[in-house]
Amino acid sequence: MREVLASQSGDLVVTVDRPGDFQVASPTMQDRIGRPLSVAGVRTRKHYVSYFLMPVYAAPRLVRSLSPGLKKRMHGQSCFNFTAIDADQAKELAALTKAGIEAFRDVPLPWAPSQKRQSAR
Repeated sequence: MREVLASQSGDLVVTVDRPGDFQVASPTMQDRIGRPLSVAGVRTRKHYVSYFLMPVYAAPRLVRSLSPGLKKRMHGQSCFNFTAIDADQAKELAALTKAGIEAFRDVPLPWAPSQKRQSAR
């Protein structure tokens, strides 16, 4: 699943890349304390692998089109847990990741200054 995320992350910044933990973040957006805003990650747990995709939380419309099989893997609002993944789910997860990253680029952040305020400076 690391390959699924890596193939879709394009211009995102890799913030963690070690065995069992791969995370990417936005190159332009920041969290409340100034770190690159986390977008997605894959983490190996003891009995499963977690695939975190924050755009699913920020743009819930993405969840409406999920297949029942992938929706069943959801744990919480932005995490998918797998003990095994078939080719169809990997393909769907890659498409969801791509769509999510595109949607995430335009998500307004409540702590960020608005565009009007930035252009007025």
